[in-house]
Amino acid sequence: MSLEVIIGNHQETTDIPENWLTALEDVAHHAAALALARAATADSPLHHLATLEVALVDDATSSRVHLDFMDIAGPTDVITFHHGEIVIGAEVARRQADEFGEPLAREILRYLIHGLLHLAGHEDADADERKTMESAQEAIVSQLWTPELEARIAG
Repeated sequence: MSLEVIIGNHQETTDIPENWLTALEDVAHHAAALALARAATADSPLHHLATLEVALVDDATSSRVHLDFMDIAGPTDVITFHHGEIVIGAEVARRQADEFGEPLAREILRYLIHGLLHLAGHEDADADERKTMESAQEAIVSQLWTPELEARIAG
């Protein structure tokens, strides 16, 4: 799989060091392969993408995208578009990381993987789908969040 991954920080409310973006871009290729290995559909959008763009955004932008494309008010963690864009709410990630005692970078990785799983055909609209997707997501997070990745993120 030859997938170009571009992760951009398009917000200023949450500190996201540049080295995090680079480390996450590097691991995203492996995450995409693992998501494809757990693909829910044989012909998912992820199979056909040459480029994946990931945008880290603030609550205001997340809220706008959430309302414009899903008709749901308020910020959200991740929104995935089948044309190859994942929008991650950086402020939502910070709040969730703090609540669950997780490193912020690991929470962002979790949202990236969540988006990749959507691109691999997974859905999370009902409880059974959500359980299946979360199980796949957490298995991939555990596999990718290595001491080496932690060290790169720590800088």
